[in-house]
Amino acid sequence: MTTKTQEITGDISINTENILPIIKKWLYSEQEIFVRELISNAFDAINKYKKIKISEGVGDITSKGKIKIKIDKDKKTLTFADNGLGMDAEEIQKYINQIAFSGAEDFIKKYKDKDEKNQIIGHFGLGFYSAFMAAELVEINSLSYKKGAQAVNWQCDGTSKFSIKPTKKTEVGTDVILHINKENEKFLEESKITELVKKYANFLPVEIEIDGKLTNDQNPLWLKQPAEIKDEEYKEFYQKLFPFSPEPLFWIHLNVDYPFSLKGILYFPKILHELDSHKGQVKLFCQQVFVTDNAKEIIPEFLTLLQGTVDCPDIPLNVSRSYLQNDPYVQKISKHITKKVADKLNELYKKDKENFEKYWTDISPFIKFGMMNNHDFYEKVKDIVIFPSSSGDNTSLKDYLERNKDKNKDTIFYCTDKESKIVHLNMLKEHGLEIIFLDSVIDSHFINFLESKDPKIKYKSIDSEVDEHLIDKTAQNEIEDPKGNKALKEKIETIFKENLKNEKLKIKVEDLKSDKTSAIIMQSEHLKRMKDMSLMMRQKLPEQMFEDYTLVINTKSPVIKNILKLSETPNKGLNTEMLCNQVYDLAVLAQGPVSGEQKQRFIDRTNTILASLEG
Repeated sequence: MTTKTQEITGDISINTENILPIIKKWLYSEQEIFVRELISNAFDAINKYKKIKISEGVGDITSKGKIKIKIDKDKKTLTFADNGLGMDAEEIQKYINQIAFSGAEDFIKKYKDKDEKNQIIGHFGLGFYSAFMAAELVEINSLSYKKGAQAVNWQCDGTSKFSIKPTKKTEVGTDVILHINKENEKFLEESKITELVKKYANFLPVEIEIDGKLTNDQNPLWLKQPAEIKDEEYKEFYQKLFPFSPEPLFWIHLNVDYPFSLKGILYFPKILHELDSHKGQVKLFCQQVFVTDNAKEIIPEFLTLLQGTVDCPDIPLNVSRSYLQNDPYVQKISKHITKKVADKLNELYKKDKENFEKYWTDISPFIKFGMMNNHDFYEKVKDIVIFPSSSGDNTSLKDYLERNKDKNKDTIFYCTDKESKIVHLNMLKEHGLEIIFLDSVIDSHFINFLESKDPKIKYKSIDSEVDEHLIDKTAQNEIEDPKGNKALKEKIETIFKENLKNEKLKIKVEDLKSDKTSAIIMQSEHLKRMKDMSLMMRQKLPEQMFEDYTLVINTKSPVIKNILKLSETPNKGLNTEMLCNQVYDLAVLAQGPVSGEQKQRFIDRTNTILASLEG
């Protein structure tokens, strides 16, 4: 028989006079977590009562657990009511005045003086006292399941003072009543509380009502067996998690019970543009309660480009991120997730190549980023990386090297912008050379990474130098100017240097096999990669750093031959300087965009040349 409760007032047994202001200040930007903490406490009470009903044969075993949230704007109260096992006065003294408060106190003592306020996974551990982040007064009305128990009311205004007294309550369970302070009246809006319940407890296996309306889904898809789930169900669940998102490409269902517990679904999202690849979101749950969507110590960083859910019931959540980084259990989970993702990609590549290639544009940034950041992932997927090729098909690097081993052994030709490099591209294609296309901002960094992994393979941009396959090695460098004893190449070089008057520009004369191109611009591989990487990293480096270009002039070109003749027999309307600059500008235009000033000079000069033509 429980003794009758007398009204009690007193001080909560803590060393700190008042840690609640510290809690409020320390977690100011995350006040909303009190919703999760109070729902978690209510769910815990319901679960315990369910076990007691079975073991002790008390209460109605058929009644369902339920959490009811009630909003009273007039009284400015927010109530969390559960039909769990309840508490009597003695238990409130023990669990609220001592254990709960000391737990919150320990939590704050451990972290308040460290620069870790945003480094605690989920901020679990504050528990009941997180309610004071939004309330000026908190009440508890509770009736224990114990026979003869008397309902009690507990009150605290955020200081160390409390009171306990008898109250009227007929149903077993606990009501936590928050008297919301003026600064936090947003928590009296049904839409706000609904949003938070869906965020933190949408998949909790107990009904949660807000003012009588069922709010949550108690059966998350990740708890079902994969064999029982249809594709449409996976897609519908994705829309619940990420409303208005395009349909996912494919997904992985995680379902592990041993040696650790891990469940979840990871989706590969449709990426609308490259920047989207940084906006993935993997939601971490602990026993179906939302913890965070920023758990890079548990979810490998490169996998956060994906979207979905991971439920890890055994992860310690009230510890710092630095602790988790070295936790063996967490490392095992991280490795397992990495393996499952790599296995799925390999399976798709081998069994459904057509769809794999169709998805490639969307998944390639994630795969490349993962390879550069995780060695295990690199080893598992390195042979399934594909690139669009000038052959018209996609190719793996292994297949490319095998196909071209007789032409360009251990060299891979690549192009980063086929529209602006069309001249270079066509020159190589004419001579049977295959080019892969790198069309992602991450690719300049990626090829550096690939070279570091296999130094014997070289990646050569098609506009970095004239490949030997394009040069006519049978051409004779004849003496063109007997008086000055200058060979043909030397004379052409002299003409262009004298007329272009550009000291920064290097000039090189080559006997190209084709006579279609008069001149092309080349930039060193090193500078080209540096420029591409600076663009990728959004670094604004001085343009002068990259002004190291080479003008390659083709001796076989009829245009160059005419310039040679003109240099010896001047024309009234045309002059060598004008044509040399025209050839240079044509090469620059073929390389890419030019300044407005340079474009105007080119147009004016072109008009002059056309006007000088005789009818």
